[in-house]
Amino acid sequence: MKTHYEFKPLNVGRWLTWGLFALLLVVSPKIFGSGLALTVLSQMGIAIIACLSYNILLGQGGMLSFGHAVYTGLGSFLAIHALNSVGAGALPLPVSLVPLVGGLAGVGFAVLFGYVTTRKSGTTFAMITLGLGELVFALSLMIPEFFGGEGGVSGNRMVGKAVLGVTFGPQIQVYYLIALYTFVAVAAMFAFTRTPLGRMLNAVRDNPERVEFVGYDTQKVRYFAFIIAGFFAGISGGLAALNFEIVTAEVVGAARSGAYLLFTFLGGATFFFGPIIGAVLMVLAFVLLSEYTQAWLLYLGLVFLFMVMYAPGGIASLIMMNLRVAAFGKLRQLWVSYLAMTVTVLVLLVGAGAMIEMVYHLQLSTSLGSQLQFMGVTLDAKNLNSWFGSAFVMLTGLGLFEVTRRQFLVEWGEIQEYIEKEIKRREALS
Repeated sequence: MKTHYEFKPLNVGRWLTWGLFALLLVVSPKIFGSGLALTVLSQMGIAIIACLSYNILLGQGGMLSFGHAVYTGLGSFLAIHALNSVGAGALPLPVSLVPLVGGLAGVGFAVLFGYVTTRKSGTTFAMITLGLGELVFALSLMIPEFFGGEGGVSGNRMVGKAVLGVTFGPQIQVYYLIALYTFVAVAAMFAFTRTPLGRMLNAVRDNPERVEFVGYDTQKVRYFAFIIAGFFAGISGGLAALNFEIVTAEVVGAARSGAYLLFTFLGGATFFFGPIIGAVLMVLAFVLLSEYTQAWLLYLGLVFLFMVMYAPGGIASLIMMNLRVAAFGKLRQLWVSYLAMTVTVLVLLVGAGAMIEMVYHLQLSTSLGSQLQFMGVTLDAKNLNSWFGSAFVMLTGLGLFEVTRRQFLVEWGEIQEYIEKEIKRREALS
């Protein structure tokens, strides 16, 4: 029996990471102080919580859900109704706690729907979530008393008594509330991955038969994880209700669920920080890219296609693989290949983008004439020279990319072989 306490060594790297994350949340409005920047930053915080909650299902539990927007959306509706009740004096609740109403709503609906969906796994689970998502979206149009019909439900976050001068009228005040919830929610979800339930959820994902063999009920593990994911999804929805002060039927639609799936995958579902990257990209795509071009959804589809083909682990996996190479001092050998692939990809994208923009211009902007500006170059959508030039640039970029990619794979294979040998050598010495 131990007669003294033992303390684990301080994990400096983890404290530094979380400290930098908190600092980034605090100073971001100071660096990007415009109204648009504050709006984008607020939406990023909301999206980070939503994508991380979805990754509890997809990345940690192996549950492919097509209806996660049900829990963020219904959390938004309950939160906006709670906000209106606060304004009417029927609910004595501070505005800052309204997102918790969304979280409790997410828990309630996850308890109800999750009991049905988590009884199955794999493709059956995915199809059930898709059906429930379509069911809820249909109900949102059939019950205008709760969902507000096509106009949705609006509210006013400047209700109740101001606490320390905080009225939540200025966007900066709403941002810091979202930042606080984001930090706490991200920390809580990271802590969940270290709990016995989180570890068991990983085991259910990897080998459910063995989990059942040692005496655990895989359905209960999935069910409890589903409820936890629903809570954080509801928190995200409640914050969105406060941020936008209006909730429409779109928030429970299939497009929103698809966005969570798409960008969680792009960020990297197998790493905890992957969905955070995906959430940032999602907001940038929806807010900024959609303003730049009408073909933004097509570009997203192409990016998703290339990621599935060349980097199925997402952006996070690319980062971690290169950090592993850097740890063995071999990253310098790849910079020429990385530079060559970057240049060839940009050439490919310029050619493909020019053709896409000309197609969209012909279909949607014929009243403006046949000419358009793309990357500082004037193109004529009805001139064969523009089409041939764009196709030539695209095919040239594609061919050069394939050449550089094959050369990179040779170098990458040699480096991985060296790393494996070095690992075995170090193990033998130890």
